[in-house]
Formats: sequence, C-alpha cells, structure tokens
Amino acid sequence: MPTEIVIIAGDQRLEGFLSDTPAAQALAAALPITAAAQLWGDEIYFSVPHVVADLDDTATPVVQVGDLGYWPPGKAFCIFFGLTPTSVPGEIRPASPVNLVGRVHGDPCCLKLVSEGATVRLEKK
Repeated sequence: MPTEIVIIAGDQRLEGFLSDTPAAQALAAALPITAAAQLWGDEIYFSVPHVVADLDDTATPVVQVGDLGYWPPGKAFCIFFGLTPTSVPGEIRPASPVNLVGRVHGDPCCLKLVSEGATVRLEKK
C-alpha cells in the first residue's frame, strides 16, 4: 500500500505518495527526514545516507514533472519539477537513472521558489 506523504520545502508544502517498491518503502520507514535542499536545474535532491537501494525494475533515465526518485549513486531522494542540466528537448533527465519511488499530487511548479540550502522535510501524512 502506498504511503501518503507531505513535502515541506522552504515555504512550500506539497502532498504526494511513496509507492510499494522496496526503495520507496525503505524511504517511508525512514520518515520523517529533514535535509538541506540541493538544486540541480529544476530538481531538488538531498542525501538520505541511511537508505540504501540498488536500481530496480522502476529505474529510468527519463522522468516526468512530479516524479519522486531515489538516485542510488548519491543515496539521494529527488523531486523533479522541470528540466535538469542533462535534459534534452521533450525529456527530463536525471544525472543517471533513478528508481521511481512516488509522485507529487498536483503541480510541483511552486518548488521553483525554493532556494539552495532551504530546509526540506518529508513526513507521513
């Protein structure tokens, strides 16, 4: 069963869910998580060193606006809300494949207002 979550990034608040995959459930088990936002284009990411997962069946080199990912090389949680530096026309690309672990409900464009270093908190709804 998916885990409903709240994402608070700076002054922005979004709701979403973590799916039933092993990586997503490892993240859910680690909640709440608080970290400093790192920005890479229109992606917020941060390390979750206590969550370790390899690429799985959901791994993809292309994501959609609103996808939540886990990036194994950096042990990082990723929130995609637009183009990254490696994107090509019509495709949002992470630095390398990510496991899809969930989605944001609604439009995450408000995340463009979040600054590098802002506090990000993930918690169960």
